[in-house]
Amino acid sequence: MRERYTLSYWSRERVERALGSLIRAFSILFFLVITAFPFYWMLNLSFRPYSDVLLHPLRALPRAIDVASVFAPLTCLRGASEACTTAIRNSSFAAVLIRYGFLTYIRNSVIVSFITVALTLVLAVPAAYAVTRLQFRGRSAMSWGILLIYMFPAIVIGIPLFVFFVRIQQSLGIPLRGNPYTVTIIYLAGTLPVALYMLRSYFPSVPRELEEAALIDGASRLEVIWRITIPLAMPAIASVALYTWMIAWNEFLFALLFLVESQPSWTLPLGLQQLDGQEVPRTFLMAGSVIITLPIIFVFSLFERFLVEGLTAGAVKG
Repeated sequence: MRERYTLSYWSRERVERALGSLIRAFSILFFLVITAFPFYWMLNLSFRPYSDVLLHPLRALPRAIDVASVFAPLTCLRGASEACTTAIRNSSFAAVLIRYGFLTYIRNSVIVSFITVALTLVLAVPAAYAVTRLQFRGRSAMSWGILLIYMFPAIVIGIPLFVFFVRIQQSLGIPLRGNPYTVTIIYLAGTLPVALYMLRSYFPSVPRELEEAALIDGASRLEVIWRITIPLAMPAIASVALYTWMIAWNEFLFALLFLVESQPSWTLPLGLQQLDGQEVPRTFLMAGSVIITLPIIFVFSLFERFLVEGLTAGAVKG
């Protein structure tokens, strides 16, 4: 009787369910480790002095004195002193922010990324609406053109954009290169196709009947877009803004082509490149990597719900 009960308990369905749960747990743990461990090790090295890294390269946790030295430069807010200078010299983060100019690079990256997001949304929302709602000659070609541009890697269009930008600069006589404000126009070459592609997939899910009812009531096309389409498509617009911001924040190729000659105009990816040298301690490179990574993690954690909803709703409803 007990043997029959044991055999019925370990049925095929129970074995498959237990095996599936075990594989799922192992897969989650495996991918969590391979994705989280590099960031953890980068954070660990950024908190430790370079001498300790050389003596104990496999130390898994920074010492309490190492963590205290990272936050010691905060005492400089009370006023400059000899202890303040020593604290800045012993902290990787303070050295990167002050000695290597990362405060300026952070300001430039914030300006460039937010201007890029604003310009992308201003251009992408009406363009995607026109492709999905209006009937005009070349509508199909425009839709396929958006997809084709999206498929081209940045390195392919980087050189033509550089030549075009230089010729405009020579024609106008205005120094456009080395200006973090004008380089946002170049960033649109990488962000606008992505935004158009994402919004074009979402706008068909917005009920056309609501827009037609508003037009019958006397609203103009712009009023329909502003009062009906944009509020209903806000998850997709928020996900486009987040994705565009991440592209602009991490952009390196265009920044290298158009900003490398003017160091005060560098963005964070260019500033991080200067830390990758033989004369710069690896701990400084790790500290710079943490500085450029933390804002992405913070912003993504805040708007992750909009990103998932915006990416999936269009695929399901459209």
